[in-house]
Amino acid sequence: MNERLYTLKISHLNELNTEETKQAISSLESGKVIYLPNYPFTRQKDDAQLLSDKLLDGSHKNISFDYSRKKLGAFNALSDVANSKEALQQFMQRFAEFAKELVNQVCPHYKNALVWGRTSYRPAEIKNRHHLSKRKDDTRLHVDSFPGTPVYGHRILRVFSNINPVGESRVWNLGEPFSNVLSRFSNQIPAFSPLRSKFLYLIKATKKPRSAYDHYMINMHDLMKKDDEYQQTVPKNRVEFPPDSSWIVFTDHVSHAALSGQYVLEQTFYLPVEAMVDPEQSPLRHWEKIKASKLK
Repeated sequence: MNERLYTLKISHLNELNTEETKQAISSLESGKVIYLPNYPFTRQKDDAQLLSDKLLDGSHKNISFDYSRKKLGAFNALSDVANSKEALQQFMQRFAEFAKELVNQVCPHYKNALVWGRTSYRPAEIKNRHHLSKRKDDTRLHVDSFPGTPVYGHRILRVFSNINPVGESRVWNLGEPFSNVLSRFSNQIPAFSPLRSKFLYLIKATKKPRSAYDHYMINMHDLMKKDDEYQQTVPKNRVEFPPDSSWIVFTDHVSHAALSGQYVLEQTFYLPVEAMVDPEQSPLRHWEKIKASKLK
């Protein structure tokens, strides 16, 4: 099995033992993907109608769900799928709760510190999708940073489940370690400007003013995606996540690219760095060492 993965061959959460959860967190924080080949998100009979890319509104690649507000986004209200809005909301709420319980059990150290992010459903095939810009092309290697949503150093923890009904895997590339990415791109990023951060917030380009950390991370994300030579030559590990598998990863730390696949669910959580077992492994601490200052 790929050395970039830590595999848990469980089919029920009660099969986990203390040593496995300890090793899972250690692997996760060091930059591995926790892979659960036998732990699917179970679909209900009525969910079959939701396996359609016609649910998308045409301007987005994902349907989003805000668990706290119970609100859908990027949903095609004119879809001909019967009662699709209510069914889709229940479907995505069930996945959000599935993902939360999975992280609670696999990573119990994080249980009381997790902050809800959005739930995402990706019913469209990602392969050969047309992109207007390299920056928005998730088939290119990158570490996650959200241009409009500053995180102030919080970790981006994501749970994925492949629910493809016809046997198609979700295929990823995993890139070089975070420290290598940092060494390659950090010197190309301009200094943080508090004034620019305030300006972006005032024109509503960001939900909150960006911190220095957010500035450096979004710029590194963009530089990675725009660099054609880097994308072609950097060492990669190809990983296939088959249907009925799930995986957990810190996507702000692990360089990744989604190459192909259709019908994937994803749940984002935010985790304060202080809630990690080893905060020194976080991207925030890596950046603070380079800049010799606090960046939150």
